[in-house]
Amino acid sequence: MLNVKIDERIRAVCPEIKIGMVRATVVNSETCDELWTEIERTAEEVVNTYELLAINARPAIAGTRRLYKALGKDPGRYRVASEQLCRRLVRGLGIYRLTTLIDVVNLVSIKSGYAISGLDADKIVGDTLTLGVGMRGEEYHGIGRGLLNIEGMPVYRDEVGGIATPTSDEERTKFTIDTVKVQININAFAPEMDIKEAVEWMAQLLEKYAQATNIETKIV
Repeated sequence: MLNVKIDERIRAVCPEIKIGMVRATVVNSETCDELWTEIERTAEEVVNTYELLAINARPAIAGTRRLYKALGKDPGRYRVASEQLCRRLVRGLGIYRLTTLIDVVNLVSIKSGYAISGLDADKIVGDTLTLGVGMRGEEYHGIGRGLLNIEGMPVYRDEVGGIATPTSDEERTKFTIDTVKVQININAFAPEMDIKEAVEWMAQLLEKYAQATNIETKIV
């Protein structure tokens, strides 16, 4: 399991931070109907529970938005990934059916409200991730977004550079159909779903749908 260091600037404004970590060997694939049924059921719960303007008041989402504001980032312009997903659902746009690994992460994210970093562990350089603050001019390619201005965002960095923010993960370490080892960080900047429950559920889903073995979990 990777080590994680948290910048004191983040701890100072978010002392309640918890990071749930799951690492495993997996088999990625097209999303099966059983998993997609779980996602549709959870999506329906979100639609029946939240109006559009109430999504950003979900505790986990609101906590991440507060952190953005405290670090000088506009959370309305750079929306948290879990907020993006829930807004799509409530607006009737649905979410894309992609691959097992991506869709498992999305399922836990919309249910818990947490922004989740889903990373190909074999593409991470070094044995330590540092959760710090994005700098002006720092190069970062958000998945499907091109160059993303991460100044003032919480950002995970490995030895090479940034690989994940609550808004978008980086192209360099994204899941592909060939991913065989995952590092998943569940980012609880404010409590909503119990973090231990979220970690255990993530591990169970990976085991059920992605043939996960060598599962390791940790909460920091």
